[in-house]
Amino acid sequence: MFEPTLALQTAIRAALVNSPAVVDLVPVDQIRAGSTRPDKTPCIIMSDGNTTLHGHDYRSQRTAWVYLDLHIWTLDAGQDAAKEIAGAVMAALDKPLKIEGGDCDHFRVVRSTFPRDPDPAYGHGILSVEALIRWLI
Repeated sequence: MFEPTLALQTAIRAALVNSPAVVDLVPVDQIRAGSTRPDKTPCIIMSDGNTTLHGHDYRSQRTAWVYLDLHIWTLDAGQDAAKEIAGAVMAALDKPLKIEGGDCDHFRVVRSTFPRDPDPAYGHGILSVEALIRWLI
């Protein structure tokens, strides 16, 4: 069974953990999916995301747009550290993604934002991504 959001999260994580620039800034075990403020920093947490399905064609091929956010967290390192990690992440994702069990016809980081956390010790960045995923059923 193929679930496009999970497939995209897996492909993004693979791209990030295989990027020396990213893993120099964030330990591999702190690049993960989830939905909470981290217990360890620095880290990159991928949101659950959402999917818009577009049906299937005569070849039993499905397509879907997938949207998710990558949250970058730092502690006691300032907002600039979150921005440095975001830059490394964007560079690592600036090449075609390999989707196991499908294809990624379109992928890009569409937005970056760096909101201030209520606790000034935390740095926080959010990269929003979109992808068009295709797979056979």
